[in-house]
Amino acid sequence: MSAKQEDIRLSAAARGWRLGFVFVLLVLVGGGIVTKLVSLYTLDQDFLQRQGDARSLRTTLIPAHRGIVSDRNGEPLAVSAPVATIWADPARSDSFHPSLEYLATLLDMPRADLAEKLRVAKQANKRFIYLKRQVTPELADQIGDLKVPGVHVDREYKRYYPAGEVATHVVGFTGIDGNGQEGLELAFDDWLRGEPGRKLVMQDRVGRTIKHIKSIESEKPGKDVQLSLDLRIQYMAYRELKAAVTSHKADSGSAVILDSRTGEVLAMVNQPAYNPNDRSEVDGNGLRNRAVTDTFEPGSTMKPLTVAAAMMSGQYQADSIVDTSPGFMRIKGRTIRDHRNYGELDLTGIITKSSNIGVSKLALSMEPESVRNLLHNIGLGQVTETGFPGERTGRLPFYPAKRVVERATMSYGYGLSVTPLQLAQAYIPLANGGVALPATLLKQYEMPAGRRVMPEYIADSVLEMMETVTRPGGTGRRAAVHGYRSAGKTGTVHKVLSTGYADDKYISFFAGIVPVSDPRLVVVVMVDNPKGQEYYGGEVAAPVFSRVSANALRILNVAPDKWPESKQQQVAGN
Repeated sequence: MSAKQEDIRLSAAARGWRLGFVFVLLVLVGGGIVTKLVSLYTLDQDFLQRQGDARSLRTTLIPAHRGIVSDRNGEPLAVSAPVATIWADPARSDSFHPSLEYLATLLDMPRADLAEKLRVAKQANKRFIYLKRQVTPELADQIGDLKVPGVHVDREYKRYYPAGEVATHVVGFTGIDGNGQEGLELAFDDWLRGEPGRKLVMQDRVGRTIKHIKSIESEKPGKDVQLSLDLRIQYMAYRELKAAVTSHKADSGSAVILDSRTGEVLAMVNQPAYNPNDRSEVDGNGLRNRAVTDTFEPGSTMKPLTVAAAMMSGQYQADSIVDTSPGFMRIKGRTIRDHRNYGELDLTGIITKSSNIGVSKLALSMEPESVRNLLHNIGLGQVTETGFPGERTGRLPFYPAKRVVERATMSYGYGLSVTPLQLAQAYIPLANGGVALPATLLKQYEMPAGRRVMPEYIADSVLEMMETVTRPGGTGRRAAVHGYRSAGKTGTVHKVLSTGYADDKYISFFAGIVPVSDPRLVVVVMVDNPKGQEYYGGEVAAPVFSRVSANALRILNVAPDKWPESKQQQVAGN
C-alpha cells in the first residue's frame, strides 16, 4: 500500500472516530436534557414552584374608596375609613409556627381554633380563607410584622356613619364587601362605588410585596352625594319623635319635614331605629324606612283637599253653608257620623270641626271623579320621585258614581292609603300657592318649576281655613307654634288588621304647614298604635308637630310672625 493510500485510510478513520465522539456527546447531552426535564417536572417541581414564587411578578388591585354622603351643609353622613383584611393560604400555612400563638391573640380567637381552621382548609385543598375582615390598620401592621407563612394582609375600606341611628333609615348601609344594601347607599350604589386600580408588584414566597414595579391603572374614587337633609333638623326631629313614641308606648312612628318652596326633604326620621355601625342586633322591625314603606289611611288630613276640590268645582265658595244636622247620615245602610251635631257650617267650619258629614255632602254633590282627580294630581297613589328603594305607591282607587259610600268615605280619608312622605308632598300645593313639587332627597341648587294643580286663591283660602284648626275651638290646638302662625289637620284612624279594623288600636297623625304668613315647612308626624289614655292625633301627634316646627324654624332663622295682639294672646294661652 502506498504512503498516499495509507494517509487516506488514517484520515478516514480519524474522521469516523470524531463523528462517533460527536454523536456520543450529542446523545449524552440530549439524555442530560431529557433527564433534567423529567427532574424539573417531577422531583424538583415543588422546589421550582417555591423559587418562582420567591421571584414572582403579580398584578394586584388598588382599593378605591366610596364617595362621601353628606347633608345639605356638608356634614358627613357616610364616609370610608381605611381598614385591612387578614386572609391565609392554607397550603402554605404552618400550624406549628412559633408566632401562631400571638397571631391568634391579635385575631381574638383561641390558638387551637386557628390551627384547626387552617388544618381543615388545607385538607380541603383550599388556597384562600378569611381569618378576619375590616381590622384596623394598626392591627394589620402588627400581624404583618409576625411574618407567619401563608398569612396575608390586604388593604380595603370600611363604611362609617357619623350620625349613627339618627339618619340610618335614609342613608342606609353597605355590606362587608362595600356594596350598597339599604337606603340611598343602595339607590346610588353605582354613583358612590369607586373603581379599583391595578399595579404590578414583585412578591416573595410568602406573598409579601417586596417591590412596586409600576402602576398599570390608577384607582377612581366614587363620586360624592349631597343630600337635602339638614342634620341639625334631623337630630332634633329624631329626638322629639323618639320621646313621643316612648312616652305613648307606641309601636312605631315617623316624621317628615319638607321645604315647601323646593320639595327638599329636610328631615325624615323613624322609630324604632338601629345603629348602622353595629348591626349585630338589627331586625326587620327597625330596618324599614317607614316614612316611605309603610302606608296608612290618611283620615281627616284629606278633608282640606276635599274642600279644595269642592271650591275648584265652582259649586262652592269659602262662605258656602252646608247643613250637617243631625250629626249623622245614612247611605245605603252605612252610617256616617260626626262627634256631635254641628248644624250649619261653612267650609271653614267643616275643617275646624273636622266634620265627616260636611265633606261627605261636598263629595257626593260633585262629579264622581272630582276628589280623586285632585288627589291623583298632587301625587297620591304614585311613588314619589325620590328613587328610594322599596318605596310604596299607596292606594288610590277609582269609584264610579254608584259607589256612593266609598266616595263619601274617601272624602274624609278612608278607603285609600298613603305613606307619610306622600302625605307631606300632597300638602305642598296648599303651602305653595297651588303649585305641586316633587319631593326630593337630594340638595337642589335651582328652584324647581313645579306644576299648578289648583288656583292660587283656592290654595291660600284653604290654608287660612286650616289655620283655625290650631286655634281655640279647633281639633289641633296643641299644634300651635309659639311665635308663628301654623295651619294643619289632625287625623286619627282605626288600625287595619288582617281581620278588619281594630276597635282599640289607632294611628295618630298631624299634617301641617308653618308659618302661614310665608309658608316654609310642611311637617307630617305619624305615631302608630299609641297606648294609654291619649290616642287622638290632636293629643299625640300635634304636640310633636308643634315642637318640631318651632325648633326647625329657629334653626333656619325664620323670623317670627308679627301677630295681631288678639291672636298673640290666644296662642300664648294654649
